[in-house]
Amino acid sequence: MTYAPATGLLSWTWLLIALPAIGAAVLLLTGRRADKWGHWIGVATVGAAFALALGMFATLGGLEDKSAATDLFTFIAVGDLEIRASLLLDPLSAVFCLLITGVGFLIHVYAVGYMAHDEGRRRFFGYFNLFVAAMLILVLGGNYFMTFIGWEGVGLASYLLIAFWQVKPAAATAGKKAFLTNRVADVGFLLAMFLMVGAVGSLDFAAVFNGAADLSDGMSLAIGLLLLAAACGKSGQWPFQTWLPDAMEGPTPVSALIHAATMVTAGVYLIARSHVIFELNSTVQTAVVFVGALTLLFGAIVGCAKDDIKRVLAWSTVSQIGYMFLAVGLGGAAFALGIIHLLAHGFFKAGLFLGSGSVMHAMNDQTDIRRFGGLWRVMPITYATFAAGWLAIIGIIPFSGYFTKDPIIAAAFARPGWEGWAAGGAALLGAALTAFYMTRLFVLTFHGPKRWTDDVHPHESPAIMTGPLILLGLGSLVAGGLMATPVVEWLMPVFGDQPEPHGHLTHMQVTVATTAVVVLGAALAWMLFRRGTDEAPRAAAWPVRLARADLGGEVVNRGLFEAPGRFAANASVAIDSRGVDGAVNGLSAAIGGSSRRLLQLQTGFVRSYALSILSGAVIVVAALMVVVFQ
Repeated sequence: MTYAPATGLLSWTWLLIALPAIGAAVLLLTGRRADKWGHWIGVATVGAAFALALGMFATLGGLEDKSAATDLFTFIAVGDLEIRASLLLDPLSAVFCLLITGVGFLIHVYAVGYMAHDEGRRRFFGYFNLFVAAMLILVLGGNYFMTFIGWEGVGLASYLLIAFWQVKPAAATAGKKAFLTNRVADVGFLLAMFLMVGAVGSLDFAAVFNGAADLSDGMSLAIGLLLLAAACGKSGQWPFQTWLPDAMEGPTPVSALIHAATMVTAGVYLIARSHVIFELNSTVQTAVVFVGALTLLFGAIVGCAKDDIKRVLAWSTVSQIGYMFLAVGLGGAAFALGIIHLLAHGFFKAGLFLGSGSVMHAMNDQTDIRRFGGLWRVMPITYATFAAGWLAIIGIIPFSGYFTKDPIIAAAFARPGWEGWAAGGAALLGAALTAFYMTRLFVLTFHGPKRWTDDVHPHESPAIMTGPLILLGLGSLVAGGLMATPVVEWLMPVFGDQPEPHGHLTHMQVTVATTAVVVLGAALAWMLFRRGTDEAPRAAAWPVRLARADLGGEVVNRGLFEAPGRFAANASVAIDSRGVDGAVNGLSAAIGGSSRRLLQLQTGFVRSYALSILSGAVIVVAALMVVVFQ
């Protein structure tokens, strides 16, 4: 595997990263002087990056080998190991660039209105631009080291954005939780790179993929599982899923950017980029399928029990990323299916999050869907665009989710043996649960009786917020149908020409079954919640209580990670204070005590010293006499 050197417009790939990075530098370094106009710098730089990405996408399509590698400079040169700052624009990174800059641009425009009255708006857009620049480094990196730089940059920027309103204790805690959880998972990325250097002698994609066939089964298993751990942390997959819903403490545009177009998709990108390694070992693929299937059900079940509009959408993201993990874990043609669903998800999930922000804007920042209802009359644009996202995520034809989720379910059923039935059944059940909780969210928010508190007077959001909503709503409608076949063909140079899988059920049977369970789930939610719901319901059954408690995810994480960490920290403190410090302090005390006792012999009286000399002389003479007379 080789990549052609970049020429012409493609040699300016670095400018994709530089534009938002320059915007971030200007916004963060100019201070309050840029408060009145700085946000437009943030919007303009991301918009310019999107225009450049479009031009590069078209140029790349005209190349025979569909790749352009750019070498910038050397990071590390030690012996035979050389790590360079290099960029790679190929079909996979190109579609990610369009998603990051395109959807990111719309979110930036929306944020101008949403953050209009926030004193820290300039700083917010500086962090926003920094986030986009780090994500572009991640997907454009020409080796694992460059990808890791972007990976860590995204982690830093996400902390700054999630904890942006750090005067709120919940926001500060959520930011730290996201940062620390991702750092724990990122140890897997570091260890995987160390193993690559030891086994292959390089971190360049081409060198690693060309040498992957020579890896032992144990080495390929170790590298694959370590990369999977890193991907799970960044994408909020089990067992690292708990940070993602807490990230809702940040401003709503942050939620849209993290959950739709950037951070949570990074794990899917890492597995897709490393597909050569993952396809080497069936055990690793099974692990990815297991994580994806478990997480998509986990997120869907918890989403059914939440009342906070943003947290429902957050758990929905956990579930939908699970579908993407399931797809890339299946391998073969399903790699492209995972990327297609990722792209469609970027449209409808961004629209849903921004729509929730529009609702919050109208409802005095309230987030409890039990206090909404009847908003469709006063917020027609938000209602229509939110409806498009709702129909897309549950997979109703002709909306995008129908064209992206159904093929993943069919591919899951095509997996051989019992794994196919298990993975396909989990994906099918997840589709039913998605229809239920998203319909519940939609109905309680926009339909039924008004349940508003006295202090709210709902109204439609300004045009600068509804404009992006309309474009994302159109994307939710047409993106899946327009992208499905072209994206598969576009990604062939990366994943190869893979035959369509055939297994337990035909595609038509899967489509019929999926449509049936989706309609059933949506109808059940409509019947249960069309008249609203009690704000203080009676004692719920234990499954509901368990779902409201995130299925014990926090308890498990505390038991697996926090408790051992606290124990290790306390043990270290005890060993240090009582062992190391005790030995040092004990030695010091012994020497000090001995010196004080010896000091008492120094009285300062001549007669005492004379007596001491006489006593010493007597002892010496006595000793000599004993020796002589023997």
